[in-house]
Amino acid sequence: MAKCHRNDIGSIALDRPSTATSSTGNNFRLWTAFTGATFRRKIFDAVSCGASSRHRHQLMQEMLNDTGSQSQPPPPTTTMKSVLKEFNDPKKADKVVKKPNSNGKSEKLADLLNLVETETAAETKRKVEALEELKRVVKELQVEDKERNVQAACRVRSLTKEDSEARMTLAMLGTIPPLVAMLDFQDSDSQIAALYALLNLGIGNDANKAAIVKAGAVHKMLKLLESPNEPNQAVSDAVVANFLGLSALDSNKPIIGSSGAIPFLVKSLKILDTNSRSQARHDALRALYNLSISPSNISFILEADLIPFLLNALGDMEVSERILSILSNVVSTPEGRKGISIAPEAFPILVDVLNWTDSPGCQEKASYILMVMAHKAYGDRQAMIEAGIVSSLLELTLLGSTLAQKRASRILEVLRVDKGKRVSENFGGNMNAAVSAPICGSSSSSSTNLNGKECLVEEAGMMSEEKKAVKQLVQQSLQNNMRRIVNRANLPQDFVPSEHFKSLTASTTSKSLPF
Repeated sequence: MAKCHRNDIGSIALDRPSTATSSTGNNFRLWTAFTGATFRRKIFDAVSCGASSRHRHQLMQEMLNDTGSQSQPPPPTTTMKSVLKEFNDPKKADKVVKKPNSNGKSEKLADLLNLVETETAAETKRKVEALEELKRVVKELQVEDKERNVQAACRVRSLTKEDSEARMTLAMLGTIPPLVAMLDFQDSDSQIAALYALLNLGIGNDANKAAIVKAGAVHKMLKLLESPNEPNQAVSDAVVANFLGLSALDSNKPIIGSSGAIPFLVKSLKILDTNSRSQARHDALRALYNLSISPSNISFILEADLIPFLLNALGDMEVSERILSILSNVVSTPEGRKGISIAPEAFPILVDVLNWTDSPGCQEKASYILMVMAHKAYGDRQAMIEAGIVSSLLELTLLGSTLAQKRASRILEVLRVDKGKRVSENFGGNMNAAVSAPICGSSSSSSTNLNGKECLVEEAGMMSEEKKAVKQLVQQSLQNNMRRIVNRANLPQDFVPSEHFKSLTASTTSKSLPF
C-alpha cells in the first residue's frame, strides 16, 4: 500500500519568503525541487489517500470513472483541476434542460389549426345555407301563388319559433309586407298562417312589432272580424294573440287602443267566459292589461263597458288578480275612478276581496284601488264605510301582508281625519256659543250659560256614542278573527270562546286601533 501523506496543502506549498525582494514581502512560492509531473502526482496522492470519508473516496472514484469513460480523455492536468474544483467549490444542483419535442408539438398545433379551420368552414357553410333558405322563403312569399304563399308562411312560422336571429334576418329581407298582404285573402287557412307567422316574428323583437303595426296589420286584423258572418274562432284567437304581442310595445299601445281593438277584446272576453278555452281568455285579459297601462286608452275601456264585467268576474280566482291589475291601472285617472265608483256594487265587491286571506296578491291590489279612491273623493269614502270597510281594514292590519297592512292603515287614517272634520262641522257652532262670554248686566246671561251646559252635555253624549261605536267595531273584528282562527284550526263549529277571551274583548278600548 502506498504511503499516504497528510491532507495538508502546507506540506506542498511552503510559505518560505522568496529570496528575491518584493514590494509586499508576503508572497508565497512553490518549492523549486518539484517538477511539474511530481507536483501533479503529489496532489493526486494527497487527494486520493488523505480522504478519511468513504463517501468522498467513492465519489472521487465515480468522477474519475466518468472522466475516463469519455472517448477523448483530456490531459491529466485538466482532469486534476476539474477534480480540485469539484471538492473546493460548493456543489450546485444540476439544471435539467428538457429538450422540447418539436415534432410532437408541431403536429398537435397543426391538428388544432386544422380542426378550427374545419369548424369555421362548416359554420360558414351552415350560415350560408341558412341564409339561402331564408331568401328562398321570402321569394316564395312574393310570388302570386296562394298555395306557395301559405307554405312559405308556415315555413316562416316554424323558422322563427325559437330563432331570434332568423326573426331579425327575415324582417330585413322584407318578410313582413307580404305576410300582412296575405290577411286580405278570403280563406281562413291563409289568414291563420299569416297571423301566426307575424306573431312569431314579433316575439322578443320590438323593431318587428313596430314594423308590423306600421305596415297596417292592426286594421287588417280587425277587418277580418267585421264580416257579417260569424268569424272563424281560430282566426279570432290568432288575432287576440297578435294584439297581446303587439301591445307589449309602449309605442303601439295608443295605436291599437284607438283602432277599435278594445271593444273586440272585451267582446271576445265575454264570449270566452262562457266556454273552456282558457288560453284565449288569458290572452285577452293580458292584452287589455297592456292597453290599460296607457292613460289614453282608459276612455275606450270605459266606453266598452268593461268595468262592470270585470267586477262581476272577480269571484273567479283564476283571473281575479289579473282583473284587479287592470282596475289598478284604470283607477289612476279621474274618469277611471268615476267609472269604478258608479259601477253597481263596486265597493262591496272590492271590500269583500280584502277578506281573501288565501290570496295576498288580490288583497294588496284591492287595498290599492280603495286607497286611491278614498284619497280622491268624499262620496267614495262614504260608500266604503257603508260597505263595511272598517272591520275589513282592521282585520287586514292584523293579518294581511306588509304591503296590505300599510295600505289599510292609510285608508283608516283618511277615514279618521274625514270623520273628525264632520264632527267639528256638526258641533262647531254650538261649541262656539258655549265658550262665548256673556254680556255684562244682560238678562240673557243666565240663559246663555244654560245653553252652554246643554251643548256640553250633548257633545259629551255624542262623544260617548262615538266611543261605543268604535268599541263595537273592535269587538266585531276580534270575534271575526276568532271565527277564522277556529276554522283554520279545524275546531268544531260550535266552539265557544272562553270567558277569559270574552273579558278581553269586553275590556278592549279604542287605544288598540291603528289610528
